[in-house]
Amino acid sequence: MEIARAAAGLFVTRGLRATRAEDIAQAAGIAPRTFYRYFATKEEAVAPLYAAGAERWAQAVREAPARLSAPEALAHAVHHTLTPGRGVSESSWDWVRTLVRVATTSPALGKVWAEVCHDSEHALAEALAPRLPDNVAAPRLAFTAAVAAAAIRVAVETWAAGDAPAVGPEGPAALALDNLSLLTDYPWHP
Repeated sequence: MEIARAAAGLFVTRGLRATRAEDIAQAAGIAPRTFYRYFATKEEAVAPLYAAGAERWAQAVREAPARLSAPEALAHAVHHTLTPGRGVSESSWDWVRTLVRVATTSPALGKVWAEVCHDSEHALAEALAPRLPDNVAAPRLAFTAAVAAAAIRVAVETWAAGDAPAVGPEGPAALALDNLSLLTDYPWHP
């Protein structure tokens, strides 16, 4: 995770183009050879940070009180992961904004972001499964997780594209809850 943090810090302060893999290795206190043992490209170095955020999200769904339905557990997870000061510190949201913005403008980093988002759907499906009827088929469960994950991803990307503070009606949590509210008629139970 230290390499990922070093990469993120350099991407935020210097920019993606101005940062070389060797710079990341130096900032992380490792040899470039060690960097390349773990990552093929400099963009891949932030994948663990993206993945940690996605895992926090799935974990919050898992840890939501058992009495909550799937949509309620998703809303619970939003409050616990997308509200600054809870899942991520307020100052870290500036990094989140920059890393997501860069992912939407850089094909290489966008690929890393997309892969992490796709992988997170599997974790979210596992987290949602106990909240859905036992007869939900695997394709339906995967689709449900993809719909919920897209609602959150689009909220974070929308917030990151603007200049609104991380807290408030245009923050990532508010946007995510708004997106989830659009799923009220979604057939959570077959």
